[in-house]
Amino acid sequence: MANEKIIVVYADGGCRGNPGPGGWGVLMQSGDSKKELWGGESDTTNNRMELTAVIRALEALKHPATVRVHTDSQYVQKGISEWIHNWKRNGWRTTDKKPVKNADLWQQLDGLAKPHEIKWLWVKGHAGHPGNERADALANRGIDELLAAG
Repeated sequence: MANEKIIVVYADGGCRGNPGPGGWGVLMQSGDSKKELWGGESDTTNNRMELTAVIRALEALKHPATVRVHTDSQYVQKGISEWIHNWKRNGWRTTDKKPVKNADLWQQLDGLAKPHEIKWLWVKGHAGHPGNERADALANRGIDELLAAG
């Protein structure tokens, strides 16, 4: 993997109402190439959309890769880097023995991340970071297209 290009991912998700209609957006860059992905769900939460954005980005990778994932969600960044180890050890239960919220998506993300070398990076949202702003715009496009389709 050392000789291949790093794939840079910016992922974002959001809702209008929480829960409510939601969208996710992804900007992927490697060298001079760029790919944008987006979508929406009618009844979801912010956290589910944040996770879905990262899942869709990893699903788009065709081969094991070195990836830098940027998210403005500490829930996603800390969840996949820190919390998931204890959740797995505790049978997908939190330290207070409650079921982990969004376990279906966490398990999917965990599986998709395995073949890749991923660095999970948190960026401040709505702070003018071009990649994060584009991912946010794509997430909003996902919601807009969902609502327009009625």
